[in-house]
Amino acid sequence: MSDYSDIAARLAALSDAELVAVLRPVVAGRPGLWALRNALEESSGVHHAELIDDVSPTTGPSTSHDAPAPDPGSRQVGGGIPVPAVPVPPTGIPGSTTIGGYSPSGVPSFDSVRDKVEQRFGTAQGMGELDRQTPAGRSAEEQFEAREKAARDRLDQIRKSVRGNDVDS
Repeated sequence: MSDYSDIAARLAALSDAELVAVLRPVVAGRPGLWALRNALEESSGVHHAELIDDVSPTTGPSTSHDAPAPDPGSRQVGGGIPVPAVPVPPTGIPGSTTIGGYSPSGVPSFDSVRDKVEQRFGTAQGMGELDRQTPAGRSAEEQFEAREKAARDRLDQIRKSVRGNDVDS
């Protein structure tokens, strides 16, 4: 445990830029730490469009980070004009909090869940009505009613016998 505290103390002594430089290669190939990698890239000023490393396992090391930056006025692909990591809606247009019933993090909204439940309930009611209109559905309903009547009659017989009345066998 003391090894971890020693490492943590040394990392805490680094400046922000040095800490980012140390942590970037550590989280580079770990998909579970994507949020940390994005935060490191954001804090170091590197934009999403400039991230080229780790495209695929067979990709060799990239040297584009060491190359001099192109003229920012060229406006060509890969030029010096950075693209923001998260698109921002233009001013004056209200941003949607949910897209297709889901929040940006993938959580369904209450309205979308309620609509799905109501739709499934309506579908189930409609299926029941259609089933009762078919000959097989009517037959099953008649059989159910006949069984209920027989059960009520048998229950009445049992109640009479418990009270002491004679029951016809």
